[in-house]
Amino acid sequence: MSSFVHLHVHSHYSVLDGMSNIPNLVDKAVKSGMHAVALTDHGNMFGVKEFYNYTKKKNGKYKDIIKGLEKELAKEGISDEEKARLEAEIADAKSHIFKPILGCEAYVARRSRNKKEIQEDRSGFHLVLLAKNKIGYQNLCRLVSMGWMDGFYYRPRIDHEILEKYSEGLIASSACLGGEIHKYVEKGDLDGAEQRILWYKKVFGDDYYIELQRHKTDKPNADYECFNKQMRQNEDLIKLAKKTNTKLVVTNDVHFVEEEHGEAHERLICLSTGKDLDDPSRMRYTKQEWLKSPEQMWEIFADIPEALENTVE
Repeated sequence: MSSFVHLHVHSHYSVLDGMSNIPNLVDKAVKSGMHAVALTDHGNMFGVKEFYNYTKKKNGKYKDIIKGLEKELAKEGISDEEKARLEAEIADAKSHIFKPILGCEAYVARRSRNKKEIQEDRSGFHLVLLAKNKIGYQNLCRLVSMGWMDGFYYRPRIDHEILEKYSEGLIASSACLGGEIHKYVEKGDLDGAEQRILWYKKVFGDDYYIELQRHKTDKPNADYECFNKQMRQNEDLIKLAKKTNTKLVVTNDVHFVEEEHGEAHERLICLSTGKDLDDPSRMRYTKQEWLKSPEQMWEIFADIPEALENTVE
């Protein structure tokens, strides 16, 4: 089985929405056999320093091993057999290096980040942005900062104008049911969805992905309709991906680390929204939003192997 990397992950820095502790996220990912994970908190990069520092600490032992082995390899007169052994040990040590992918799930203003007047302006379409190099990290910092300083209206919002200006070095994916493409599909406007995909491809090129999720649930008091919406939309999203030659990627919209944390997360959302637990109208999650293993993700998306493999790409 090929590997899998979670690219849509919220920590407790997605305040009153995510509840994943960063060390626990990284430790669980390593234990599950993943060599990387992305941090994509809502509208902010508050957790980036802790995330980077913790993975740097985790990698320290292996980097020291690699340094020592490379020093031995550089010595003159070593035999071919010894050289092969050292190279194999270096490769093995490098396979344990964990990659922290720095990102954000941004809010893209429905009109403009400068418009702060009506209900429509209070939030924005979700968009996952990942830094693939130093320039991308710098541009992500710019976008997130501008979202707070210029675009803040109930949420820190960016828009198409600055996305186009600061897209270099960034990877983008269409996010969840709250994403721009997904909202067009939801209302049946497939032509509009196609035009939006083509715009994002013009801006990000091959670094733009259409995101698929499947949160089938049997948990008590969960959101049962979410999965039905995802499945209806996924059918059209896959067709649009083929039509526009856009790559697919699968995610699990992680908000907590372990499956059993779903009950605590349910109570966190009640605090966030000011609702009682027994309120039938309150916001609900599917309780499937934990950091699933590669094996679990492959079982869920076995029919779309290329979208799983694209997470490693």
